[in-house]
Amino acid sequence: MSTRRKKFSLLLTSLMALTLLVTACGGNNNAASNNNASGSTPSKSEKPVELIWYTVGAPQKDADLVMAEVNKYTKEKINATIKLKMIDFGDYSQKMQVMAASGEPMDIMFTCSWAFDYVQNARKGAFMQLDDLLQNQGKDIVATLDPAFLEGSKVDGHNYGVPANKELPAQEVWRFNKELVDKYNLDITNVKSMESLIPLLKTIKENEPGVTPYAMVKDFVPVMPFDYVIEKLPMAVYLDTEDYKVVNILETPELKETLKTVRTFYKEGFVSPEVSTVTSVDDLYKSGKWLVDRASTQPFADNLWSTSMGYPIVSTPAGDPIIYNWSVMGSMQAISANSKYPEKAMEFLNLLNTDPVLRNMIDSGIEGVHYEKVSENVMKNLDKSKDYDMPTFAFGNVMLTYLNEGDPENKWDEFKKFNESGIDAPLLGFNFDTSKVSTELASVQNVKEEYWAALMTGTVDPDEYLPKAIEKFKAAGLDKVMAEAQRQIDEWRAATGK
Repeated sequence: MSTRRKKFSLLLTSLMALTLLVTACGGNNNAASNNNASGSTPSKSEKPVELIWYTVGAPQKDADLVMAEVNKYTKEKINATIKLKMIDFGDYSQKMQVMAASGEPMDIMFTCSWAFDYVQNARKGAFMQLDDLLQNQGKDIVATLDPAFLEGSKVDGHNYGVPANKELPAQEVWRFNKELVDKYNLDITNVKSMESLIPLLKTIKENEPGVTPYAMVKDFVPVMPFDYVIEKLPMAVYLDTEDYKVVNILETPELKETLKTVRTFYKEGFVSPEVSTVTSVDDLYKSGKWLVDRASTQPFADNLWSTSMGYPIVSTPAGDPIIYNWSVMGSMQAISANSKYPEKAMEFLNLLNTDPVLRNMIDSGIEGVHYEKVSENVMKNLDKSKDYDMPTFAFGNVMLTYLNEGDPENKWDEFKKFNESGIDAPLLGFNFDTSKVSTELASVQNVKEEYWAALMTGTVDPDEYLPKAIEKFKAAGLDKVMAEAQRQIDEWRAATGK
């Protein structure tokens, strides 16, 4: 597992859910049941099947070479072979949308909260309901996963995807360039709120004219005590809610105070003057000319970031580890509603998520060609690994993957502890059905495009622009959308006993 691959694993919890209105065709096609458990020998009379698997990531030069070895293994184990089709990140959602709608043959597909939208596609009939398959062919997955993964990824009470066993909560941290922290002897131990960053940012602004103190991008959203009904739209419940009342966050005192602080960041020159249009700060990361930003963490994340950037990174918590819908749904495999072999597809997913040999072959390639074992569960990449560099997070149980040299021996134990420390967000397991307010929601999204980035990055004066934004959101129909969300949340609470 190369550094680049590991970075993708971490990237997941940093990405916010992107609402994709995806059309897909449904239809259940149940094949004859096959109850082989993972690792059992397939029946000699059973006809071998080929499973078509679509997943996200740049197509790799050695993919066919590796899959030939994978198929020898899976044919022996479950009498199935895999035809892997990879689509690059930028194209994945759109291409999968078209193929699912046209009935393109496929058995397994990657889906999540931020690409080829899991909830939307489950509701539109693209995915097969997995409840029975998980209890039969996928029972080892159920035994392996933290229950929050399957509970939090239910759509209208049913599972339509198999979540990857990875970091479960999303915890935001302030991430610092350690070289500047050390140079100016900055104390980061008491940093928690945005306001507490100001003295540190001021020191850098006054002494390092070529450095951007805070590396901020246009889709920045401050850490606030909310669980959003739809990510990055201004309706939410408080994280500590008892009544589950949906509020317009633009009207809350917490947001008003936070926007004043962000405005200070902008006026003092702590962020780029063009921050409301900045989509990437990779140039700052490459040059090291930044002090702080914010990111989602996982155990030993500082090591990953330091390796990735080429200089030391340290971090301190900006919030608690919270288990949100979007973090639970950050990486999933679904079975197509049109699959001819749903039981066999679940057998494969069961094997992928419980068998270290298969999981590491798909992740890291062929032993002796792309990597070599240093010890039983530690590996190092060989030169050929550049021809097979897969996004680790996208292939199921991350905790089965071999450690890299230098990784702590207790890495996966710490992941389990981190997952156990997660606090359930109040709306975990609730997914808003927007079909009755789609017109209003489209108008609300348009208003968001007009005001959100400028307000959240401090580019405009909140005293002047916040009332305008509130008025525009209301005119677009936000109150109606919130009322529908409240109705559904109330029904969901009644049905689930929340």
